[in-house]
Amino acid sequence: MSELNAVTPAWVRVRLRTAPGAAAALALLVALTACVAAAFPRALDRYENAGLAQAVERATPPRTTLTVYAQVPDASDQQREQALLPSTLGRQHTKILGTIPRPLVADPGQSSYGVVNGTDLPVPDRWIPRPSGLPAKIRLVAPSGLAEHSSLRAGRMPRATGRVTASSPDVEAAVSAATAKSLHIEVGSVIHVPAVAGPALAVRVTGIVTPREPDGAYWSTAPLLRTPALVQVPSDEPEPPMYWLGALLLPSEAAPALLGTVGTPMRYWQVAPETRSLQAHDLEGLKSAVANLKSGPGLVQVRAATAPTTQVDTDLDDILISYGRLSSDITPLVAVAAFGSGTVAAVVLLMAGGLAADRRRFELTLLRARGASLPGLAGRLLAETAVVAVPAGALGLGAALLAVPEGRLGYAVLAAAAVTAVACAALPVRAVVAHRAVRVHGPREDTASVRPSQRRTVAELTLLLIAAGAVEALRRYGVSGPSEDAGASGGSGDQLVFLAPVLVGVIAALLLVRLYPLPLRWLMRPAGRLRGAVGHLSLARAGRTAVPAMLPLLALLTALTTAAFGGSVLAGVAGARDQAALLAVGAEARVEGTEALPAGLSDRVRRTPGVRELAEVSTDYLAKAGTDLTRVPLAGVDPASYASLARSTGLGAFPERQLRRPADGSRDPLPALASPSIAETFGKQPFNVMLGDGTDVTVRIVTVRDRTPAVIGTSFLVVDRAGLSRETARTNTLLLTGGHPDAGALRRTVGESASVHLRSEERAQYVDSPLQSGAERVYAVAVAAGAGYAVLALLLALLRTAPERAALLARLRTMGLTRAQGRRLLVLESLPQALLAAAGGALTGWATVLLLSPGIDLTAIALPSTTVVTDGSALRTDPLSLALPAAAVLLLTVGIAVSQAWWTGRKGSVRELRAGDAR
Repeated sequence: MSELNAVTPAWVRVRLRTAPGAAAALALLVALTACVAAAFPRALDRYENAGLAQAVERATPPRTTLTVYAQVPDASDQQREQALLPSTLGRQHTKILGTIPRPLVADPGQSSYGVVNGTDLPVPDRWIPRPSGLPAKIRLVAPSGLAEHSSLRAGRMPRATGRVTASSPDVEAAVSAATAKSLHIEVGSVIHVPAVAGPALAVRVTGIVTPREPDGAYWSTAPLLRTPALVQVPSDEPEPPMYWLGALLLPSEAAPALLGTVGTPMRYWQVAPETRSLQAHDLEGLKSAVANLKSGPGLVQVRAATAPTTQVDTDLDDILISYGRLSSDITPLVAVAAFGSGTVAAVVLLMAGGLAADRRRFELTLLRARGASLPGLAGRLLAETAVVAVPAGALGLGAALLAVPEGRLGYAVLAAAAVTAVACAALPVRAVVAHRAVRVHGPREDTASVRPSQRRTVAELTLLLIAAGAVEALRRYGVSGPSEDAGASGGSGDQLVFLAPVLVGVIAALLLVRLYPLPLRWLMRPAGRLRGAVGHLSLARAGRTAVPAMLPLLALLTALTTAAFGGSVLAGVAGARDQAALLAVGAEARVEGTEALPAGLSDRVRRTPGVRELAEVSTDYLAKAGTDLTRVPLAGVDPASYASLARSTGLGAFPERQLRRPADGSRDPLPALASPSIAETFGKQPFNVMLGDGTDVTVRIVTVRDRTPAVIGTSFLVVDRAGLSRETARTNTLLLTGGHPDAGALRRTVGESASVHLRSEERAQYVDSPLQSGAERVYAVAVAAGAGYAVLALLLALLRTAPERAALLARLRTMGLTRAQGRRLLVLESLPQALLAAAGGALTGWATVLLLSPGIDLTAIALPSTTVVTDGSALRTDPLSLALPAAAVLLLTVGIAVSQAWWTGRKGSVRELRAGDAR
């Protein structure tokens, strides 16, 4: 029957008219999955590009600008003067810009060139302020584009009258408004700059300017152009002498005048990078481009355009390397979320195809029995699926491009195409595998009676070995893999490590599928003795579930494991920030003064909203311990309140009695709580501590703790302040605990007498890169996607069996089954798989976090690079991410079963068929 093997539009139209609901569901599934898949790489590009741009902007132009320096050529006076003219420097500037290798892009608007004194020149004019009696120094600069980058506040722009040479007696200049204010310069002021020979060069100020973009590279690469500096002279005196240093901005045509001064003139070209053009995926190319200009072929080209001794200076390469380290720490963690979510999506798409093939099993069996070939059958199914999936995938791609307008297009198209291809291939492949042989009817494959084949056993054991290897690799090497010098993850071994969480879920799902028949078999015999038929019938129905219907269990467990792992990562990030903020503050809030706090302040602070407990501390940072007078911070505390504080914060809890001074007032040494470093130095023998007020006490270490709330750091002594002198025992620090202390009220209460440091404010400062916030959003999406796909898998499975359950209820109602019994039947029939998926998902998620936590370090996502790493950055389980998706699965299962029973009971056909109804 060759006509059955032909793929015709008529077949597709008939199928779409026959099952419009299934087609719409497939289209929605493909569109949503393609949208998320296409949006992910573009969102990742956006976060990475924003992080790189922020890193460069924070570094400021003095570090990021490429500054090219060249000495004045050793030639005749006329040639030297010609070399400093803007026409010559401008041509060289154009050539330098032409040597900038891609992907590094210069910003011509912020790039500049000119001439500057290599040596700052002291000026004799006494009307310029002299804070320590030293004469001010001046730097002469002849920059290009001064008028375009500044606005006149007073006077006019300087001009070069006639031809300026090294022997010119005077020139005009402008100064910034900040320079004019600090150096008392006005329009018309004349500043005399020492000359090589003859009288000093007279520089007349004709204008005061303000920068149009003060933070741009033009003005900020050399901040002296806009802001004068008060320079300290190195000295052993308590107050080193200082002098003012400012810049005079000459017109570029007057640059030859610098040859006549005693300051060595230098030519310079400043190349500002275009921040908006920096792309994180070009990071290696950017580093190579900068290295090329600093010490490679690019430097040779720059020297060919300028002078043989030209040097290129910048810290941009260090900034790129630092950003690369942060990116290489965060990217593997993001990859774990991406691989997990991608696997869950693929499993659900495959499950949808498998369920569709199972739903049409009799139709496809009939077609094969009537002579349809496997290629013809696969072609028909591929055509009808592609008609729905391809437009849906294109729609999802378009939605992703609109939602995330930035980022590379190619990866988004590939992701959407992969989703569409999987959706198109799932049904034909499953149908071909299931209908390889032509048969009139297939064997019964009940879950409770079927025995797994040897091929399935071998496949599962192979997958188990792969998962065990991935878990072991992740635990041993972490998510970045064993090769630390690789710079970034991406090898096949790393990809296997990234799949470790989802592989654990897959193995757990396969194990539960094998174990699922056992409790059903155990319950069959006791259920048969029950008087009611509902329990026995529901177990029989659950045990006769066809094997292909076990696919939802695999999808459910994989999705729930991914959601649990993502939630645990977010919980670990939050925990790491909380712990780091606690270590930085010591409590929920810290009130600390340089001197003793005013009397009564403690009582007023105690009444501030949000404050539950308060511990008074007397901190002496000038204390010196032992015979060698080692500086050690000493905190005097009240043992009762401080022990309570240490317990509530979890920072070095200790029994109150260990720190309390002997009650008999004896001269015994004060018991002390010490850090490990202090304990190792002084041991448990008494030693003397000289306090900041000149008195001394004898202490003996009785307790050692790594941290303590009173002192920020890992070196400290804590004693009962009742044993200290009256001066040292005065309170200068308050440590507050409570839910959320009111920051405004607390600062109003404290006033100017002390500083206020809140844990909540410290925690809010820890996200310092879009890379970190982007990684958090990726994991939040992974949690939502895992929970969503779990619900979707359950819905697909329940909708697949809905007609069968409706028919069952209709038949049973004719035999007297009541509505209540129908509801119980559907609920009890659905519960075994739902309970297995919910409990298995929660247990698998917990086991995954437990297994993988040694290899997951969340410091890169949670904390800035400057923050001290703590053990709070470990992966930890999140009860909500374990319980909520599992509970949602159970509630949705029961809700759908009850809803279907109610809806089926309202249908007229059921009322006509029923034989009786006990109301």
